[in-house]
Amino acid sequence: MKRRNTITQEAVLSVLTKTRRAMSQDAIVKQMNVDADRATVYRILNRFCEDEIAHKIVADDGKQYFAVCMKCDEKTIADNHFHFRCTKCETIECLPVLVEFSLPKNYSVQRMNCVLIGVCKDCA
Repeated sequence: MKRRNTITQEAVLSVLTKTRRAMSQDAIVKQMNVDADRATVYRILNRFCEDEIAHKIVADDGKQYFAVCMKCDEKTIADNHFHFRCTKCETIECLPVLVEFSLPKNYSVQRMNCVLIGVCKDCA
């Protein structure tokens, strides 16, 4: 189904594409250049996730963050990838490299929500 493009939707996408880091709904609303209520922004963000424009990260603090699905070195970052939350600057970013892990025999991954926590390269 084709979705109608709105000014609010364009504003949300603009904010998300200007950063390479994941953002909370509150941070997105603060940076938008149009007025919109929180419920509308939340619906737009979830629609972006459904349409694979963005993905949702639930951090260790229980808060939801959203990031645009981006390409890195001409390879699409898989939906199931690791994220990194910096304890100093409180940012979350998608890790553009493959982080390997192993599972016990007969287990298979269908979805992941992996957030590594520490100090980012900018704060180190």
